Amino acid sequence: MNLDRRTALAALAAAGLLWGTTVPVTKLALQWLPPGWLTVARFGLAAAVLLAAVGFRVRGAASPAVLAWGAVGYGGSILVQNAGITRTSVSHAALLIGATPVLVAVIAALWHRSVARPVAWSGFAVSFAGVGLVAAGGGGGASFAGEGMVLASLGFSASFTVAQARLLPGRDPVAVTAVQFLAAALTALPVAAVTEGTPPAAAGAGPVLATAGLVLLGTLAAATLFAYGQARVSAEIAGSFVNLEPLVGVAAGAAVFGDPVGIAQAAGAAAILTGIALGSLPLLRAGPRSPGQASIAVLAETPCDQLPPQAVARLGIGPHQKNVLVRVVLRRLERTLTGEEANRLRDRVYAALHQGCVHQWAA
Repeated sequence: MNLDRRTALAALAAAGLLWGTTVPVTKLALQWLPPGWLTVARFGLAAAVLLAAVGFRVRGAASPAVLAWGAVGYGGSILVQNAGITRTSVSHAALLIGATPVLVAVIAALWHRSVARPVAWSGFAVSFAGVGLVAAGGGGGASFAGEGMVLASLGFSASFTVAQARLLPGRDPVAVTAVQFLAAALTALPVAAVTEGTPPAAAGAGPVLATAGLVLLGTLAAATLFAYGQARVSAEIAGSFVNLEPLVGVAAGAAVFGDPVGIAQAAGAAAILTGIALGSLPLLRAGPRSPGQASIAVLAETPCDQLPPQAVARLGIGPHQKNVLVRVVLRRLERTLTGEEANRLRDRVYAALHQGCVHQWAA
């Protein structure tokens, strides 16, 4: 496994661990801010920090699709999830989130026809079984309504994870995250203002510190690390690391909130870790690519002002850019490339070269 893969997996693991703190920390922060305003504060403050850090790079990351998925995947998901956390226990909320990788794999298969390998599906199933084992041990303060809201939020976040696989190539992942955080905050703001009124004053230092930790670690650091890792692996493998969240959540629920922990939770935790290892195995075992032959040639160059309006809109080309017709020939020495492999290689070349604001993917 090369350095890029190791770094991607390390970033995803760190993101999963940091996200594991978000449910218990959110439970504490909700003692100050209601669900809507906590979503606004969480993503609004995080967006301000990232936007200041990325500067002008944000221009290449902003697009209607990036904004829309930020509103849905971060804003909508966390808004509903926060409401659910107020109505259920920390342990149950964290455990339900463990179902996300399975949803990611199913949505990727249905949406992008991206089917994981059998060993990866085995890992997803083992992790899901582990979540069930831990949930069987119970948790104080759980409710059907709260768990239903948490489950509904998972549909948003799983769809978002799959969509990101098409949004991130060719873009700065930190800049994309900044734009999506801003969209999330702007989406939650009117909901909070209408349904919750004016945000209350802080009742103590504890909830304020919890909110700060949620912004800095559970949002800024976690999402940036996850975007970095996901830009380098498939959606299914990236999604498997979300299963680290229930482990941290259950541990925090037991230590801080007194949620019960027994043999079922220990067995489930072991199953979750085993499932993550199985889900990552295809990437870990991937060796160097087989040698091949390639040729590249520039066939034509056309400035933006010489293109018809339809082509300008289709390419998303800017006034100081030009359209370049490039021919790339790729050959594998030992066999013929499949259509799917050729499309994926085309998309990798396209993501590296294309600088327009509109993307057209083959795979």
